[in-house]
Amino acid sequence: MRINVEDALFCLVDVQDKLYPHVTNKEETEKNLVTLVKGLKVLNIPFIINEQYKKGIGETIPSLNELVQDYPHFEKVTFSCCQNEATMDAINATNKKVVIVAGIETHVCVLQTCIDLLESGFEVVLVTDCCTSRKQKDTDMAITRLVQEGVIPTTYESLLFELTLTAKNPVFKEISSLVK
Repeated sequence: MRINVEDALFCLVDVQDKLYPHVTNKEETEKNLVTLVKGLKVLNIPFIINEQYKKGIGETIPSLNELVQDYPHFEKVTFSCCQNEATMDAINATNKKVVIVAGIETHVCVLQTCIDLLESGFEVVLVTDCCTSRKQKDTDMAITRLVQEGVIPTTYESLLFELTLTAKNPVFKEISSLVK
């Protein structure tokens, strides 16, 4: 299945400042997430930002928060974003059929969100180099399970170029400069 700009929406899951210091590959994942978010913004993909129990886990990390502050944010206490009625209402209101997912922790909130999105009839794309957990084994196992469930795995660079489609796209140079 080709991922098209007009069909897609982005769901950021719980990349919050009190949990983020404890995850593996945090520097690389943060760099990748920032590039992904900037690229998706250039491509005008709609965003849904999720934050788990902000009182305990905090806000979205500063490097991302400054990029996404103007998009709808949803606080939740469920692990799956889809178990939060306001989040699902917002996702459904976009009339998009493909949900691009990235965030933390891969084996808990990301995994449960992806499974629920699949069960709700969405095509789900997991940006694997923009997800992490406290333990690498948990991340790896969650990605393996999600692929078996039917999630489409990709990387941020592959996704951004797939959405750009051609070097003749007016945003190609901007996307290209982001991933260098």
